[in-house]
Amino acid sequence: MFKITSDFTPIDEQKKAAQKLLSGINSNKKDQVLLGVTGSGKTFTMAQVIEKSKLPTLIISHNKTLAGQLYGEMKGFFEDNSVNYFVSYYDFYQPEAYIPASDTYIEKEAQINEYIDKMRLAATANLLSRDDVIVVASVSCIYNIGSPVEYGKYIAEIKVGENIDAQSFMRRLVELQYTRSEFDFKRGTFRLRGTTVDIYPSYSDEGIRVETNNNTIKSIYVINIITGKKISSLNQTIIYPAKHYMIDKGLFESIYDKIKHDLKKESDELKNKGHAIEAERLIKKVTYDLEMIREIGYVNGIENYSRYFDGRTSGDPPYTLIEYFNHRFGADWLCIIDESHMTVPQIRGMFNGDFARKQTLVDYGFRLKAAFDNRPMRFDEFYRSAHKIVYVSATPSDWEINKSEGNIVEQLVRPTGVVEPIVETRTAENEIPNLIDEIKKRVDKGGRVLVTTLTKRIAEDLTTYLKKQNISCSYLHSDIKTLKRTDILNKLRKKDFDVLIGVNLLREGLDLPEVTLVAILDADKTGFLRSKTSLVQTMGRAARNIGGKVIMYADNLTEAMKQAVEEVGRRRQYQIEYNKNHGITPKTIEKKITQALEYQEEEEKAAHNPSNEVLKETLEATDLDSLTSFDKKKYARVLERQMREYVEDLNFEAAILIRDKLRKIRE
Repeated sequence: MFKITSDFTPIDEQKKAAQKLLSGINSNKKDQVLLGVTGSGKTFTMAQVIEKSKLPTLIISHNKTLAGQLYGEMKGFFEDNSVNYFVSYYDFYQPEAYIPASDTYIEKEAQINEYIDKMRLAATANLLSRDDVIVVASVSCIYNIGSPVEYGKYIAEIKVGENIDAQSFMRRLVELQYTRSEFDFKRGTFRLRGTTVDIYPSYSDEGIRVETNNNTIKSIYVINIITGKKISSLNQTIIYPAKHYMIDKGLFESIYDKIKHDLKKESDELKNKGHAIEAERLIKKVTYDLEMIREIGYVNGIENYSRYFDGRTSGDPPYTLIEYFNHRFGADWLCIIDESHMTVPQIRGMFNGDFARKQTLVDYGFRLKAAFDNRPMRFDEFYRSAHKIVYVSATPSDWEINKSEGNIVEQLVRPTGVVEPIVETRTAENEIPNLIDEIKKRVDKGGRVLVTTLTKRIAEDLTTYLKKQNISCSYLHSDIKTLKRTDILNKLRKKDFDVLIGVNLLREGLDLPEVTLVAILDADKTGFLRSKTSLVQTMGRAARNIGGKVIMYADNLTEAMKQAVEEVGRRRQYQIEYNKNHGITPKTIEKKITQALEYQEEEEKAAHNPSNEVLKETLEATDLDSLTSFDKKKYARVLERQMREYVEDLNFEAAILIRDKLRKIRE
């Protein structure tokens, strides 16, 4: 079912590791650990396990950058299979919240990345239609996306020769949340041309053309979206929904009565507690939402009523991507948790943060208690739902080790023979001049440099300073858009710049064989980013190149630093002995640069966008009274487009200035 296409040949260590893991899977061991040093080819071992076990697989990573990298690697290994990408699709997300201290209600705002949304929909569609499925996901896979049963009901299965008229077919597409658009043909829309219906599936880059004649499907084609040119013909196909969350309108009236019943019960509870204002607020809010759902089938925040539409009772687990695996494959699928020492705690912590925010909304009458059930999975729910788990890490935590009950598979040797880097500690005094000297030495020899800082601000400021010293560099942190992060890493490898500066994104799982120096600033600052585990992981970024070296800048030698240096030294000695005994000559890892995600870099807008001060002056200087009604509408459209661009650039201050101007225009 799965077949690896790769030029790599597994070494004995990888073969043994894969075989041990496969043996554990076949004997129904739930928990296993793959303890592999950085650069030992853990991803290739994972691919071998998937190929040999023949199990559909969910791979979970703790951040989008690593998920994107894993997706690219798995897609390269399994060219003929369905490899999918499932991460949060928000470029900008402000959850609904209420701050009692200042009586501030914050409405939910979100900007969805269309490309990632397409890939999420493709993942669920493939899970319902194929067996050879691999999904690489972030922890967003534990959030509610609606029932796979309901999602599976809402399909349009069509075949050549089937009796169907264009009008009834289009009504079915509307039920699948597609909208008719004759001019703006985009994902999630369809159009009618005579007796031909063109559909642009939300989960595809190509369209479907259905030609009918005398109420019979004459032909089905895959078409190019831009040109309309026919790519291939189909005998039959399935159109899946345009959105994950589907509502059976036939059940709405019974659901409506249940929500109204809960509304009365909870508003009465608030009144009995002396919270009359909150009770009235809840009644108005829910009544408005219900009317909107009845009239147009949707309202902002509809997910807070998901428990009613899904048929769940209070406290039931949400329907997540994991439920799609269980719904289709039962217990016969594999869950691989990459960099598990980071990912497992992240999965464990998601529920509590969400619950605390919802509690405030419920207490102050903004939401029914049903909102609690639109949530991520609790960790115990996740653990019960995954039946075969492999924890992958160079530094597994005690929890994973204990859960595995001795089923720990070690992979300590790199295929290239590269050993752990030399680690050196230097004083923090004059660290930046010293760092610049080290950077120049490495760059002159064609190497690249990673510099880790403690904060985003330091990363950005250091980038600005190094550029003034004629050092080609860039920074990378969590504010960088999802799809651009992989692009930045590829640019470093292609030598578009020489130095990459970041916070914790430069640790787990990043494969950058061109890096010959990793500099750790403020290594003696205690905390999460400078723990033993974090330091070992960061040092590992220099373990792909035979000239790799790590410099820690610190005034004191902390216990975490000491333990990290000892562990890296122990591994280095073991690897040197192994190479000597097996006649291995170390060589730098060779890895082709892959475009993990199709990302087309946006044009630089900074040169065209005015500063916030200039923007404010320009907006204030515009006399609205001098504009006609037509000109005001035209001006508002221009401002709305500009505001969206500022939001995309994360320049929220400028976006707020424009928003305020728009309010004045509408007044």
